[in-house]
Amino acid sequence: MSRFTFTIHATDGKARTGTIAMQRGEIRTPAFMPVGTAATVKAMKPRDVRASGADIILGNTYHLMLRPTAERIDRLGGLHRFMGWDRPILTDSGGYQVMSLSDLTKRSEEGIVFKSHLDGSRHLLSPERSMEIQRLLGSNIVMAFDELVPTTSTREVQAAAMERSMRWAKRSRDAFDAGGDHAANNALFGIQQGALDQDLRKASADALLDIGFDGYAVGGLAVGEGQEAMFGVLDYAPGQLDAAKPRYLMGVGKPDDIVGAVERGIDMFDCVLPTRSGRTGQGFTANGPINIRNAKFAEDQEPIDAQCACPVCANWSRAYLHHLVRSGEILGAMLMTEHNLHFYQSLMADLRAAIGKGRLTAFANAFRAQYYENRS
Repeated sequence: MSRFTFTIHATDGKARTGTIAMQRGEIRTPAFMPVGTAATVKAMKPRDVRASGADIILGNTYHLMLRPTAERIDRLGGLHRFMGWDRPILTDSGGYQVMSLSDLTKRSEEGIVFKSHLDGSRHLLSPERSMEIQRLLGSNIVMAFDELVPTTSTREVQAAAMERSMRWAKRSRDAFDAGGDHAANNALFGIQQGALDQDLRKASADALLDIGFDGYAVGGLAVGEGQEAMFGVLDYAPGQLDAAKPRYLMGVGKPDDIVGAVERGIDMFDCVLPTRSGRTGQGFTANGPINIRNAKFAEDQEPIDAQCACPVCANWSRAYLHHLVRSGEILGAMLMTEHNLHFYQSLMADLRAAIGKGRLTAFANAFRAQYYENRS
């Protein structure tokens, strides 16, 4: 098998369904990637993540470079072996976490010098170092290193960050290509920046296309701008990128965000929401999210979602899950997370099927009508 191919099987409007083929397995698109921040999808065993329908997971460069370190993971055989996941892994570049979690001390053309949120130690993260870390981890889809600024920044600041990100994209490309066997067997994605500005987005896309990547991410969204503004960008941004390559919307999101983004041509997603929500007692259902901690569920013998075929809904009631979560039992977080991941993967399967049948609009409208109007 070649290192990376993307085959589009069907289209419906701007939406596509297809398959990414890599040496570690196939990824059905549209795809949702559960987030395994610190070499674990929290509260889940790898085999149960796979059983939910996930073809690929995401690992976090920033967290893994600090603990246990990329070098240690490399010595222990790479991230796949370390965590017991044998299918594709995408790693983010670390740029977002550096800017959102760290005590930022210096940003320059070279990269970003920051203090660890764990112990205050200083580190430099640059395009070259990000590529090295992702190579040491054994990442299958590597993300270029970029600079993210708030969408509320001035246009001048946004333009400068976008232009620097494109220079860093070229350095990421060069450093990735120098990675020997890892580069020969894995893929590199570029990240489009430009905040909410269509002209900046176009300039970014043109620069990325000139460099050339295996896939392209729409970055700089899902950072507080709201769904309407995000969809406004997605109305044009995917079309600025190579239609023959996968298009990945980073950090998204809520189920209705995903449906709307698929309608606008996005192929890949990641978000901590289903796992983080599971640990706090929120469950996703066809009728919208529910808070299982609410007293009204204390004697409710129905499953979390009557339309769900996951093992949790087949075996346990809302009343039992309410008891577990209210009691602080670890099993409560595990079962709620398992259900949420099944819900997300079932949604992706339904989207793929709807696109294949040319019925995406009808499916999306019906989904939104039930999700918005019948929330419990």
